[in-house]
Amino acid sequence: MTHSRYARIAGMLLLICMSVAITAQAKLDSDLLSGLEARAIGPAAIGGRIAAIDAVNSDPNTIVVGVATGGVWISRSGGLTWEPVFDDQDVASIGAVAINQTNPDIIWVGTGEGNTRNSTSIGGGIYKSIDGGRTWARMGLQNSERINRIALHPGNPDIVYVAALGTLWAPNTERGIYRSSDGGESWQRILYVDDSTGGTDIKMDPSNPDKLIAGMWQFRRWPYHFKSGGPGSGMYVSLDGGDNWTERTEEDGLPGGELGRMAFSFSASNPDRVYALVEAEKSALLRSDNGGVSWQTVNQDYDIAIRPFYYTEVIADPHNPDRVYNMATRLSVSIDGGRNFEYNPVIDCCAPGNTIHIDNHAFWINPADARHLIIGNDGGIAISRDRGETWRFVRNMPLAQFYHIAVDNEHPYNVYGGLQDNGSWRGPSEVWVPAGIRNLHWQEVGFGDGFDTIPDPENAMAGYVMSQGG
Repeated sequence: MTHSRYARIAGMLLLICMSVAITAQAKLDSDLLSGLEARAIGPAAIGGRIAAIDAVNSDPNTIVVGVATGGVWISRSGGLTWEPVFDDQDVASIGAVAINQTNPDIIWVGTGEGNTRNSTSIGGGIYKSIDGGRTWARMGLQNSERINRIALHPGNPDIVYVAALGTLWAPNTERGIYRSSDGGESWQRILYVDDSTGGTDIKMDPSNPDKLIAGMWQFRRWPYHFKSGGPGSGMYVSLDGGDNWTERTEEDGLPGGELGRMAFSFSASNPDRVYALVEAEKSALLRSDNGGVSWQTVNQDYDIAIRPFYYTEVIADPHNPDRVYNMATRLSVSIDGGRNFEYNPVIDCCAPGNTIHIDNHAFWINPADARHLIIGNDGGIAISRDRGETWRFVRNMPLAQFYHIAVDNEHPYNVYGGLQDNGSWRGPSEVWVPAGIRNLHWQEVGFGDGFDTIPDPENAMAGYVMSQGG
């Protein structure tokens, strides 16, 4: 018995010594790591998922881009060079960006991606910069988790509208349509349905800032299931800046049954013309010719809203009310008011020599020159100066969205990773050239959606990659 007691005491002392050693080791590791700095090794030629785009109307060389998991980037050179301006914030997932066109130094950013994949990251509210993106202040709505749209009053910089989606995996009440009348110092929820329904879009009549159209979307995700749509979804119109709302229904021309995600676009050249892309039992593009009072279905093609939870965007040409763009897997355009669409031949998954990615989420049209387009998709940013006939892919934004990474046993070692919708890649941790690591040093080793990439520990030229389907 005495021996047993001594054994227990010795065991306790051993555990104490081990814990002290582990603590000391942890402190030692922390001290060692404190002097290390992150070093970018690429790849920059591979873009990542883009969530939002805006540009300064009076100076379209100034472009602001919100990245699904890569913060906010600004170009002041028409897309030739880019600067990350949001890295000091505690959130990297972006859902919306909006520039005050009267004072472009004022930029709003809504965090939390609104394209509700199971791998999307959450946000931390809405942010504001008053110095062109150099510094930021969080202005509230921290529990909204995902902000999908921001609309700014053109004549009063203090009036801001936000479409807050809310949480993806559980109910919450900080969702719906919000308005600030004091530049973001305080917020009023002006449209709310229930704790499972969020605001997916809000658009302002370009000729009357008191006229608003908003979409409400009921959705929920579980580990192996996603439900988009329900009785909470709907289209709402306000004529008094959001104080009062009227729901549009099947009697006004909307599809019957349960609705889902929606997006809207006013024609700047004829604000009575409004387009609405509506997820429904049979999804449809709707058109109103009386400012949203009544609607008609103009297109129900399968591709018009093929994956509405992931991309639902429709954009009217600012100069031609009959010309409208649809954002989906492929970019398409109609020149007859939405009745017929043609795919852009350059942005096509099956086109020989195609260099522009599919799966489109964000679009900007220069209001002064409708030939000038910027598109954002799963592959990054592309810019056109001829209404989409040709595109220039931006190859210097390191936005690749890695799911998992691994290293091999080479000297210097190589880094492997699977990217969201951009394959699996291998690149060096170091190269023996003065210029350092370049895009040409990276190699694609797998296709599709990359996940785990495992190199053979004895042969770096062999290994395993994963993609969707296996």
